Amino acid sequence: MDQPLTGIHHVTAIATNPQQNAEFYTGVLGLRLVKKTVNFDDPGTYHFYFGDELGRPGTILTFFPWPMARRGSRGSGQATVTSFSVPDGSLGFWSQRLARLGVLAEEPTSRFDEEVLTFYDPDGLKLELVAHAEEAGEPWSSGPVPARHAIRGFHSVTLAVREVEPTAELLTQTMGLRPSDTGGDRSRFEAAPGVIGRRVDLLHTPDTGRGHIAAGTVHHVAWRVPDELSQAAWHETIAHLGLQPTPVQDRQYFKSIYFREPAGVLFEFATDPPGFTRDEQPNALGSRLQLPPWLEPRRDHIERVLPPIEILAPDAEPTP
Repeated sequence: MDQPLTGIHHVTAIATNPQQNAEFYTGVLGLRLVKKTVNFDDPGTYHFYFGDELGRPGTILTFFPWPMARRGSRGSGQATVTSFSVPDGSLGFWSQRLARLGVLAEEPTSRFDEEVLTFYDPDGLKLELVAHAEEAGEPWSSGPVPARHAIRGFHSVTLAVREVEPTAELLTQTMGLRPSDTGGDRSRFEAAPGVIGRRVDLLHTPDTGRGHIAAGTVHHVAWRVPDELSQAAWHETIAHLGLQPTPVQDRQYFKSIYFREPAGVLFEFATDPPGFTRDEQPNALGSRLQLPPWLEPRRDHIERVLPPIEILAPDAEPTP
């Protein structure tokens, strides 16, 4: 095993309406739009990155908003739930806030001695807020949600799998996570304490059909590696397992390799550096469309094709 992974780097999902998507995650959930760029393979489509003040690994939820995308469906072989961590005692505030803003939400429940609030974004993406007293991470203090209740970053992701053992073996024997809790059809695995986004739950769904990835579903889950040297070692390890990792992809703000874990969920191993301040100052993150060098000559055309996006001021009341 290479150096154990420290946790989630980011989660990427698919949306439809880019304005609605940006309003929800900034105005309702209080995350910061730290980068407004494009899908490098489809530059007529935005790629939004939402996170904490600087978009630190473990806080970043990203979206490809395709306005004409059909609604996907959750099922096995997918990351079916993305869970955020909030301070202990905050779910009452969040239940009231989501209800006031017309967000579809369920009643809070308990899981592994934690309080969990399940809700859905405008495209039906399933999300959770988990009240947690020991979580690391700082909120975006300039957002519309009071800091004492604000999202700290990821708590966990849930992977729906028909067979638990092959994925559990990859998580523990290869990626270095450890089993921490089990209950019913759910098994939890964790990286070392002290890092935001260090948990993954496996949900045993032997009789569930495979999900269809489209709007309202997660496209992939990215895991943190410290640098390109470590990533190269991981590439060799994953290749040796027969999981066919891709060549390294330059995503400008991190370098990435991709592969499918045994249940079929698309995993990415992404480097922590260089981060989102490589082309914008911290106080200006997300304020301008950023393009990679090879797309910069096409900026005028790309900006004409993309719909304009308006980010609400932090003290404005977002639309439901």
